[in-house]
Amino acid sequence: MTIHTVAVIGSGIMGAGIAEVAASHGHPVLVYDINADAISRAIDGIRTRLESRVTRGKLSAEACEQTLQRLVPVTDIQALARADLVIEAASEQMAVKKALFAQLAEICPAKTLLTSNTSSISITAIAADLSHPERVAGLHFFNPAPVMKLVEVVNGLATSEEVVEQLSALAVKWGKQPVRCQSTPGFIVNRVARPYYAEAWRALEEQVAAPETIDAALREGAGFPMGPLELTDMIGQDVNFAVTCSVFNAFWQERRFLPSLVQQELVLAGRFGKKSGQGVYNWRSDRPAASWLETVSDADSAISVQRRSDGVTEIDGLLLIETQGETAQALANRYGQPVVVCDRQEGDVAVIAVAASNPASANRKAVWHLQQQGKRVLQVADYPGLLIWRTVAMIVNEALDALQKGVASEQDIDTAMRLGVNYPRGPLAWGEQLGWQRLLRLLENLQRHYGEERYRPSSLLRQRALLESSYES
Repeated sequence: MTIHTVAVIGSGIMGAGIAEVAASHGHPVLVYDINADAISRAIDGIRTRLESRVTRGKLSAEACEQTLQRLVPVTDIQALARADLVIEAASEQMAVKKALFAQLAEICPAKTLLTSNTSSISITAIAADLSHPERVAGLHFFNPAPVMKLVEVVNGLATSEEVVEQLSALAVKWGKQPVRCQSTPGFIVNRVARPYYAEAWRALEEQVAAPETIDAALREGAGFPMGPLELTDMIGQDVNFAVTCSVFNAFWQERRFLPSLVQQELVLAGRFGKKSGQGVYNWRSDRPAASWLETVSDADSAISVQRRSDGVTEIDGLLLIETQGETAQALANRYGQPVVVCDRQEGDVAVIAVAASNPASANRKAVWHLQQQGKRVLQVADYPGLLIWRTVAMIVNEALDALQKGVASEQDIDTAMRLGVNYPRGPLAWGEQLGWQRLLRLLENLQRHYGEERYRPSSLLRQRALLESSYES
């Protein structure tokens, strides 16, 4: 069928953004909300954004006016009967969505496509009790919808292949990049991204470093566009915590998705982040800067530095070792020498942890050596896997689990994570680059250290590590 008229249910940030996208691509758009004032505010917001583009020379005044004329305020749900496509962007509650879709199934002709912008609720469950469930799918945009390229096209058990293909083609016409995935908790992005937040919360709970140091390590040391803690403040602690709880419960309390008690405290206190003025950070004042180590200028210039064949750097008897998931103290005990462990180094950042038994003079030599290579150095507590390696390993592990269980293709998983949350690389391409055996060893060491299922390597990671070993031999 040809999709002409589009209806958007909900006039919040996402609903307004989706309505703007559809209207700007020539569709009459029915903007439905039970609150007429909310619709007016949404359309006023769209007008402001479009006029800003006109001012900057990005849009003609004529195109701006035509887009605004296509937006039709609707407060009577019966009016949605004339829509060819309905996109629901209402409250993220199963009961609300099921009630809305039950109404839509009665009001709209069987040919009307019924979709939800949900970020984590089951499309299968939404469609379960409806007539013609084959026309129900997920159409998950990312905020801000007019800017973000990614759209997750989600099929439930009953969704027809034709519907998925048509929605994917429509997304392309709207200038978006669709990725296809099965209806599973969190879909692609909100599932695979959970470790990015979870490992940061765990580091904060274990007092590994201050929030600004954790964020700087992941942002400046690994190339993520924002640190995980500042990102949760931007998203909203209430929103991010609710999604984590939803995914955790949907996976029958799988420990990989365990919510954080520290984040729960922020939510209970009403510290939702930037929108409330206080979250992990105080957004009413300047945020603190990460504590970079001062330049070591008085180290002995005759320091002996030797790069060994096993990749370890020996500095006057101290071993500088890139982390494989063990603490510096465990390694110092094994080797009988001072040890400093280093996180994965990208760019000019080095994150280190030192064994408690090290003499201070040995630690200074390690810092001096790194600074001589042009590195800015962050020191954190002696934490297995440190921050970058540990976080990336968990993201890759989750992506492999999703791939093995048929959630989406390898290409779509990588595309989703690059475009949906702006990761520097797709996690599966990243895993290939870092080495499957290295990732497996790190996760096994973390699992051994904690004695928890949380760090259990996926079956597919083990298989890829075996193949990698076979190729090398």
